[in-house]
Amino acid sequence: MFHPVHRTYRFTVLFFASLLTFGSYFAYDIIGALAPSLVEDLGAGRGTIGGFYTAYSVAAILAVFGGGFLIDRLGTRRSSMLFSLLVLSGAVVVALAKTVPMLMVGRFIFGAGAEPLVVAQSAILARWFKNKEIALAFGIALTVSRLGTLFAFNTGELIADAFGGYHAGLWAAVIFCGVSLFGNVVYVLLDRRGEKVLPDLQESGNEEKITFGDIAKLKPSFWYVTMLCVTFYSAIFPFTALSTDFFTDKWGVQRVTESGGGFLSQVFFSFTHMFQTAGGLSSIIIFASMIFAPFAGHLVDRVGRRATMMVVGSILMVPAYLMLGLTDIYPVLPMIILGAAFVLVPAAMWPAIPLVVKDEHTGTAFGLCTAVQNIGLALFPFLNGLLRDTTDGYTASMMMFASLGLVGLVFALLLKRSDRDVGGVLERGST
Repeated sequence: MFHPVHRTYRFTVLFFASLLTFGSYFAYDIIGALAPSLVEDLGAGRGTIGGFYTAYSVAAILAVFGGGFLIDRLGTRRSSMLFSLLVLSGAVVVALAKTVPMLMVGRFIFGAGAEPLVVAQSAILARWFKNKEIALAFGIALTVSRLGTLFAFNTGELIADAFGGYHAGLWAAVIFCGVSLFGNVVYVLLDRRGEKVLPDLQESGNEEKITFGDIAKLKPSFWYVTMLCVTFYSAIFPFTALSTDFFTDKWGVQRVTESGGGFLSQVFFSFTHMFQTAGGLSSIIIFASMIFAPFAGHLVDRVGRRATMMVVGSILMVPAYLMLGLTDIYPVLPMIILGAAFVLVPAAMWPAIPLVVKDEHTGTAFGLCTAVQNIGLALFPFLNGLLRDTTDGYTASMMMFASLGLVGLVFALLLKRSDRDVGGVLERGST
């Protein structure tokens, strides 16, 4: 019987709640996937392409400060619907835009909904899976979300090629955001029914709500984690924002694979030959995370070594970007190395935050870390594009990203030393 008390009902909620961010992840990365076409057909400079990500992150910074309070006030159902509608509206404006300023406006609207939607999704999962299969639930939701990124990089140029230009890819983002909105509607109906028959189904407190009075009470270890977070993510996502253009520009990697058959056959062929297309190469980092992140999380839980893993992940970034910038080595190897870093660092970094702050400061810590992270994500995509336009190449950008890896390594070492001084809580495991 399909009843809210049964596990089947709970995992049905999980399925539709996981769909909430699938569309927004696709829409976020479709700009990077279509970067070569946007440069050619829209006449946008690489700095402008980076600026589209900057507009998103500026909105995200503002939304992080207000989104958590809105979730508390409206509840997960109404707030998630509001954020989903913002996401869809922003995607529509982007798809309709015929000028760069309107595209910027669309990305801003989209960013204002997308980041709070992630927070709302976390609250939904905590609401339904607290004291149950919560780690599994978060893992499944993240995997579904990152499928959006994987689809964007592996099908973006294919859609543009098959259906008449980059606008087709942007409309595909609208369709996927519509699918996510549909998932949200079904979740609302399931949640409403569950609330009527499950008296213990309470609204979860928002995990990323910033309380300004708590900021001064955060310890140096938290700030080391936060600075590592901003340097690490600033070296990953701003890079992928223009990586398809980079691979096409430097190595002449094709945008789409040549194959027979219809569109769906070409999509399948693109996924199975991802090392041969610029978008496929860009998706290696996300693909590695989808496959190996759950195992890395389990490893962290068992053996600890969180600070050590952050050190190793930061080190890996440096040779990867040096290979990309200074050699002609085909980018599969450095992208696999970056994928390993993207598995190690987040798996160790995010679970470290509750261990270095007091319980009552955890919400502020997560919210503040996310806000600071988005400051980097607002700045470095634009700098990446600006350096490409100024130098007519990507070598300077790769040096910038390698430098970020070195700076992140400094903060990881400072964190490791600070943790050793307080008894090595980050290095302990459950065994």
